[in-house]
Amino acid sequence: MPPVEDGTERFTEILDEIRHGVHRLPNTMIYLLVPGLFSNHGPLYFASVEKNAKEIKDYIEEIYWGSKKRVLLLGHSKGGIDAAAALSMYWDELKDKVAGLALAQSPYGGSPIASDILREGQLGDYVNMRKLMEILICKVIKGDLQALEDLTYEKRKEFLRKYQLPRELPVVSFHTEARISPAVLATLSRVAHAELPMFSGQPTTLPVVIPLGAAMAACAQLLQSRYGEKSDGFVTCRDAEVPGSIVVRPERKLDHAWMVYSSLNDDPSEADAYQVCEALLRMLVEDVKKEKDEVAKKQE
Repeated sequence: MPPVEDGTERFTEILDEIRHGVHRLPNTMIYLLVPGLFSNHGPLYFASVEKNAKEIKDYIEEIYWGSKKRVLLLGHSKGGIDAAAALSMYWDELKDKVAGLALAQSPYGGSPIASDILREGQLGDYVNMRKLMEILICKVIKGDLQALEDLTYEKRKEFLRKYQLPRELPVVSFHTEARISPAVLATLSRVAHAELPMFSGQPTTLPVVIPLGAAMAACAQLLQSRYGEKSDGFVTCRDAEVPGSIVVRPERKLDHAWMVYSSLNDDPSEADAYQVCEALLRMLVEDVKKEKDEVAKKQE
C-alpha cells in the first residue's frame, strides 16, 4: 500500500482563510457531496456498495455531460466508501470526468462497530443490537442490511482485493476523534426541527434533539478500551486513512455525527461543517493542480 502524506498543517491554513472570508473554490469544476448512513437523504445509502457505486457513476456521467466540467467528490461516512467504489469499479469510464475524491470520516478499512454488531457472539448479541439494526434499516428506512455488512472488515477486505483506487487519483482523507469526557454524556444534538402552529397563526420552530454525542462518546470509549484504537465513535482513525492519500488529522475533538448533526452547544469560534467541507475541497483542488504540473513537466 502506498504511504499517506500528512496535510493537517495546510488544511488548518486553508480553514483559517475560509473563516476570514477568503473563498477560492474555482467554478471550473462541479462539487458533488455524497451523504452517508447518518444523512437524511432517504434510503439510497442504506443499500449495498455495488448498487450505490453504479448510481454514483451514472450521476457523475449525467452532470459531466450536462456541464462539461470535471467533478470533485466529497463523501461522508459510507458515502465516501460508495464514491470510492464507483471510482474503483468504473475508472476507465470516469477518469476523464472526475478530478479527485475526499473522504470524511469514512471507514475505508472497515468499521469495528459494524463488525461487532453483526458478528456472532460479539456486541450484537450482547445488547441485541443486530436485531435492532435489522428492524431500523429494513423495516423503518426500507433499506438493505447489507449496507451495514459492507462496512465490516471481512467485506472491506473482500472488496479491496478486487478493486483499488487508481494511483493517479488525488485523494484526501479526513478523520477525527470523539471526546470521551463525562461532560459529553450531557451533549444533545439537533437532528431535525418541528413546526408547531400558534394561536396567532404564526408557527414556531422547535429543535428535535437526541443525546447522539453521548452515544458516540460511549462507542469511542468502548473501541479504545477493547481494541486500543482512537475513533470518532464509529470509525477508527487508522481505518479512515486511505493508502496514498493526503491525510487530515485535526486536533479538535469531533464525533462521527458532527458533520451531519450540529450540537446545541457548538462553539461559534470554531469552524462549522460547511467550512470544513470547503477546506477539504480546496485541498483537493490544490492537489489536482499539483498533479497537472507534474504531468506537464514530464511531458516537457
